[in-house]
Amino acid sequence: MKFDDFDKEMRVYEESLDQYILPDMYLVARLDGRSFTRLTKEVCQFEAPFDVRFRDLMTDTVKTLMNAGFRIVYGYTESDEISLLFHPDDNTFGRKVRKINTTLAGEASAAFSLALGRVATFDCRVVPLPNRSRVADYFQWRQEDSHRNSLNAHCYWALRKEGQSQNVATSELESKSVSYKNELLFQKGINYNELPSWQKRGMGIYFTNVDKEGFNPITNETVITKRREIIVDYELPIGEAYREFVLNFLREE
Repeated sequence: MKFDDFDKEMRVYEESLDQYILPDMYLVARLDGRSFTRLTKEVCQFEAPFDVRFRDLMTDTVKTLMNAGFRIVYGYTESDEISLLFHPDDNTFGRKVRKINTTLAGEASAAFSLALGRVATFDCRVVPLPNRSRVADYFQWRQEDSHRNSLNAHCYWALRKEGQSQNVATSELESKSVSYKNELLFQKGINYNELPSWQKRGMGIYFTNVDKEGFNPITNETVITKRREIIVDYELPIGEAYREFVLNFLREE
């Protein structure tokens, strides 16, 4: 059998499970750290419940992904997860799910591992969304998840630092209301509302145009030019304002 015929015959099996995101669908990719609870609390012993060093590792990983060859207009990270919003016209790899997932997971794992100095891995899943409203829903959902997890984490570690066991601390918070948890922290000298916004609502990463001063040797004059830079936003809006904030990235692009 000729190789070209053999190659065509075998590729049917390799591509049998391939999926493609339809061109009229919005696309978000979500990455999660694998076994990061053990990595952060046992192996690396980052400060609980939040550590600036880990925060910066995550935001730097998002920056890497936003420059990995895809047209990503907005990145969001909270805890050990990352969400990336693609430009509607992005057609990298023909929007093949397998290629998007493996490339982003590989890039994130490599970037985070190199920065940390030990092996860490991410998985990735593609989230197709039918319209802009669902895009806003998705990011609002992840931000509200961040708020819930943050409140639970602060309560849990406040109890653990008082000497309570893992099981007792978990049981103490089970089925308790938000007001109960806020009061629990307040009684321990922690005003949850005054904690850093990034701990409660996560962080946004996006490109912006900034003014840069330069020098024109022809006219011998100082000139101001626009440069595109990537920034980390530690003070994201919430609620309806956050929905509009996210959708603006689609409108601008």
